[in-house]
Amino acid sequence: MSAASQMRSRRAADRAARSGSGPLPASAPIARFPGATAKFALLGEVLLAGVVVAALSLPLVTLPAALAAGTAHVRRFIGAEGSSMRQLLADFRAALRGGIGIGVAALVVAAVLALDILVAPSVPGGAVVAIAGWVLLVALGTVIALAAASFTPEVGWIATLRRVPAAVAADAGGTVYTAVAVAFTGFITTVLAPLLLPAMGCLVLALVAIPERPRRTGTRRD
Repeated sequence: MSAASQMRSRRAADRAARSGSGPLPASAPIARFPGATAKFALLGEVLLAGVVVAALSLPLVTLPAALAAGTAHVRRFIGAEGSSMRQLLADFRAALRGGIGIGVAALVVAAVLALDILVAPSVPGGAVVAIAGWVLLVALGTVIALAAASFTPEVGWIATLRRVPAAVAADAGGTVYTAVAVAFTGFITTVLAPLLLPAMGCLVLALVAIPERPRRTGTRRD
C-alpha cells in the first residue's frame, strides 16, 4: 500500500472514530454524541426541528407536546439513533395524550399574566406588577420546558410535572440556563416574529444539551 493510500485510510479511520460510525478498530474511541460531530448536519437538523416544533405549536395548546417531541427527536439525532420525521410525529401524537390539558392550563395562566402586564401601567405600583408578571411568565415557560424535556409516554405528564421541583433542586444552574433560553426565545420572537423558527430549534437543542453539560460534581440530571 502506498503512503498516499495509507494516509487516506488513516484519515477515514479518524473520521469514523470521531463520528462513532464503523467499522472501527477495537481500540478506537467512540464519540459520546456521534450525531453531534457533524456540525453542519446538526445545525440543519436543529433548524428543521425548530420549524416542525413551531408548526406543531400553532394551536398554542399543543406547545408542550411539540416541545416534548422536538427534544426527543434532537436527542435521538445526537445519539445517532433513528431520528426520522415520522418518529417525531409519532412522539407528538403520543405526547398529545394529556399534553393538551397541560397546554390549556398553561395558556390560561399565561393569558392572565399577560393581562396583568397590560393593565399594570394604569394601577399603583404598576412597575412592580409588570416585573412580577414577566418573571412568572418566564417561570411558567421554564416549567413547561423542563417537563417537556423529560417527558415520556410511559410516565405521563402529571407524573413528569410532579418531578420538576426535584429536578430544579438537583440542578439549579441548569434551571437558570433553561429560564434564560425560554426568555431569549420569547424576546427574540417579539422583536421579529419569523425568528421564532430558529429560536425554537435553539430552545430544543438547549433542553437536550443543558442536562448533559459538564458539572463540577460530575453528575447529570436524569
